[in-house]
Amino acid sequence: MTIYPLDILTFGEALVEIMRTALDVPLDHAGGFTGPYPSGAPFIFAVQAARLGATVSAIGCIGAAHDGRPDAFGRNLLDQLITDGVDTSGVIALPGYTTGAAFVAYTTGGARDFVYHLRHAAAGQLSSALLDRPHIAALFDKLRCLHIMGSSLSMHADALALGVHMLETARANGAKISFDPNIRPQLMPLDQARAAFAPFIAAADVILPTADEAMLLTGEASVEAAARALTAGKSGRVVVITHGADGCTVYSADETTHVSGFIVDEVDPTGAGDCFDAGFLVRWLGGDTPQHAARYANACGALAVTVQGPMAGAATRAQVEAFMQTAKSL
Repeated sequence: MTIYPLDILTFGEALVEIMRTALDVPLDHAGGFTGPYPSGAPFIFAVQAARLGATVSAIGCIGAAHDGRPDAFGRNLLDQLITDGVDTSGVIALPGYTTGAAFVAYTTGGARDFVYHLRHAAAGQLSSALLDRPHIAALFDKLRCLHIMGSSLSMHADALALGVHMLETARANGAKISFDPNIRPQLMPLDQARAAFAPFIAAADVILPTADEAMLLTGEASVEAAARALTAGKSGRVVVITHGADGCTVYSADETTHVSGFIVDEVDPTGAGDCFDAGFLVRWLGGDTPQHAARYANACGALAVTVQGPMAGAATRAQVEAFMQTAKSL
């Protein structure tokens, strides 16, 4: 049952993640895997936001057997969402399709390689027609913030169209807009992503790119120039550029503040950015200054990398606050 009004709504790739158990084993070689882990960037984000106390819902599609019940991977994801109190009324089980999956390999240097099963999975059936369902359309009533990720928009043309429709609907209902470019070149080439993401960047109240993403999307040669391009003429906009373990920098039209990261032992980087996004938005919507929200977000991102599994490191509010009291900053 949905709790109205929602603090945050998101949408996108509902999937499970299956990971290499060893570093430097490419996906075109035989090797061990672990999983499945409930995943999908918007759903990691939703779980983190819910664990921090927000009322949050996510729209997506999972696979189902012919009797309509979720398939095994779909149940893996759905059970986690229900456990964490994420509203699941927007998660549709589709007979005849299987739940999406991502296979992930890691290198010693921290890089990741992905093989996705999305377009022909249930996740690939996202479209604007979902908003014709009354119970999904109702999610926008008095919505406070719509959070959109570039990975979701990059899946296919129908997902992009759904994102545009959701953007228009959210703005018509007075919601704030948050955008994380979350560029996935495996899903959409960069030149196409620049064009596809343009209306979301133009409408966003909050933009949450990595340093590389900020430069790639603006075409600027430095992070500072990219930040200036993203904040130019936008007096109320907040741009938070993330630097991994080094923390983040908060930019507005007239202020720049670096916020240091926290020192932790990294186990699995998957989901750190999604947890960062959730931490920032929950605190920003709660009335914190962008700088204070960014420090909280850094703590969420740091905790996220300390546990194996995309959602396993998403901490509760009490855990984040305790961590911030004792952890060392860079």
